[in-house]
Amino acid sequence: MNIIINIILLLAGFVLLIKGADFFVDGASALARKFKIPPLVVGLTIVAMGTSAPELAVSISASLSGANSMAVSNVIGSNLFNLLAVLGVCSVIIPSVVTTDLLKRDYPVSIAVSGIFLAMLFIGGDRGVVTRAESVVLVLLLAGYMLWTVLSALKNPSNEVSDEKPFIWWKCALCIIGGAAAIVFGGNLVVNNAGSLGAAFGMSETLIGLTICAVGTSLPELVTSITAARKGENDMAMGNVIGSNIFNVLMILGISGVISPISIDTISVTDTLTDCVIYIAICLLAYIFCITGKKITKAEGGMLVSLYIGYMVFAIMREYAF
Repeated sequence: MNIIINIILLLAGFVLLIKGADFFVDGASALARKFKIPPLVVGLTIVAMGTSAPELAVSISASLSGANSMAVSNVIGSNLFNLLAVLGVCSVIIPSVVTTDLLKRDYPVSIAVSGIFLAMLFIGGDRGVVTRAESVVLVLLLAGYMLWTVLSALKNPSNEVSDEKPFIWWKCALCIIGGAAAIVFGGNLVVNNAGSLGAAFGMSETLIGLTICAVGTSLPELVTSITAARKGENDMAMGNVIGSNIFNVLMILGISGVISPISIDTISVTDTLTDCVIYIAICLLAYIFCITGKKITKAEGGMLVSLYIGYMVFAIMREYAF
């Protein structure tokens, strides 16, 4: 009976996360339009931050409860899901075109920040530990990346004219505040009930983060990117994936680490290192796909989806030592 209640509450948490992120993005985008913030900046910052909000809520909740392994594996799992499943499915629908800015700036940044976090976690000092000071560095790198993005957008303003919607301040405030509240409450529901379900089935925090939490909290990116791909706006879909991955590492792990220094237990250190290396290797593979013809073909998209299925099988087999 308890398992059924946990499943219901877990699903309720996912619904709150997804709808909360949706309302938050709508409100923040309306505010951005009001103050004439360029659409590119909105896409790479506000939308990416909004779709990463579920991961942030889950990771902070995990960090506060001392489940740092779940916080880290949630980010790694979400980023792998974004690159392999989300980008792969979008590319199968229609080949994903890569913009020059994304290829020269944002994608290399995504790979670099992942490498920096890996170095913090496993090189120098205590193995498997990211200190509060190192976490502050991640947050500062996030601020620097956002500033760089804004300045680049202002130097190369978009000529696109978007449909102006009337700005209703109370509606905007309600979306932002209500969306944020739903995200926080939903995040708590997901962490608590995913942990209970995992424990019932003998799953470790690492596997829970890589599977249940990662897939559930990445649903906003999946829905947003697939919708964009179906409308032929693959650059938006690609930007959402890469932008979200950058925010996941810098914002989520940075803030989580500032709240409570990240410490991976001895049993999970090797698995976490393996997952980090696999993620960076996948980043490089997808980047190779991007630079060959400046797009990811349907065949390459299918390969990415297949790799994600293979990785999930590997993670489960590793957990239960098949």
